[in-house]
Amino acid sequence: MTPRAEGEFADLPLQAQKPIARWLDLLADDPYRKETKKLGGKETMRRVHAGKDYVIVYKIEKTRVLILIIRVGLRKEIYRNL
Repeated sequence: MTPRAEGEFADLPLQAQKPIARWLDLLADDPYRKETKKLGGKETMRRVHAGKDYVIVYKIEKTRVLILIIRVGLRKEIYRNL
């Protein structure tokens, strides 16, 4: 996770952290799961809804087999300042 994503995750209420943590585990196994979508205009970035109100934005770096979590937050705010 980026330092920004770590801070955003830590600031979330515990009931929001649980489904997000579950998704992080699932993405570690398969970052291209059918529930994920490409982020428009960002070739290597994807997103997944973690529950009703939260979104995980992440980047896949194939050369290093790395999934970098960019942002974690509320749906209405997550796409600002990517």
